Amino acid sequence: MNFLSIVWNWDPTLVMIGDLDIRWYGLMWALAILAAERICSMTFKHEGLPPRTLESAFIWIVLGTFIGARVGHCLFYEPETYLPEPWRIITDIRDGGMASHGATIGIILGIWFFVRRNRLPFVWGLDRIAIVAPLSGAIIRLGNLFNSEIVGYPTDAPWGFKFVYHDARQAWHQYGGDVPADIIADIPARHPAQLYEALCYLITFALILWIYYRWDAGRRRPGLLFGIAMIGIFLTRFFIEFLKERQEAFEEGWALDMGQILSLPFIIIGIIVIIYSLRRPAVTDIHAVVNYANKAYAEEDKKKNKKNGKRGK
Repeated sequence: MNFLSIVWNWDPTLVMIGDLDIRWYGLMWALAILAAERICSMTFKHEGLPPRTLESAFIWIVLGTFIGARVGHCLFYEPETYLPEPWRIITDIRDGGMASHGATIGIILGIWFFVRRNRLPFVWGLDRIAIVAPLSGAIIRLGNLFNSEIVGYPTDAPWGFKFVYHDARQAWHQYGGDVPADIIADIPARHPAQLYEALCYLITFALILWIYYRWDAGRRRPGLLFGIAMIGIFLTRFFIEFLKERQEAFEEGWALDMGQILSLPFIIIGIIVIIYSLRRPAVTDIHAVVNYANKAYAEEDKKKNKKNGKRGK
């Protein structure tokens, strides 16, 4: 028995408003989106893009994230439940279920719509979201920690967590969260896999941010930041999955779980994009993309003003 383990007895509910419970997990999602918006604002301003670009990006990327995460979970992890009754993807959303791989696909699609609307290169959009994706992922993993979900296998490590809500849920509800010490003593200490992932994502975020500002790689080496993000996020996910409990019963007996299988294509894409980025000559006109976008905005505004002027007559 590990007496040095950490007892994690956190209530997943932040506040109750009538029958509505607002969870820490939801708060972490909100903070992740806010952090992404602030950092994108800094990078867009650094490169000389107007606020309208960020507003457009924010709408498409947030929609892509939520829709992709929800649909991804339902299709990847519970197809037998949601394919016969697809409307439950929306009606059962309070029961939980968000998949990071689905969110990634949704974000990429959101970026595609965003860059088409704003006349920007697709790879440019991928590189900019790559800056904030690891940080947002780390914050969301903290939400999983507050929910006592995605837990690891039992461990004797001194930093193991006893997830009371996960392993003694009936007692947790019976005693209103104040679970007796003798019950807690029998709970196994587990790897805090959520913290492992969050830490690795933060390291990836720091590396990408450093490369972006130190080497101006976002403009000189298109695709490099996106490739690093794909490898940093999904290679982390691949290896830490070996420490996690299987999330779904159908994964039992598999050599790799669903999360690892879904991570492999993103890792391969990351490697290919990095090789392609480094083999091409570095971009010399680093202001070309922004200058083109601002020129397109000016032409668009001119046409709108001209059209509004005719209506005014």
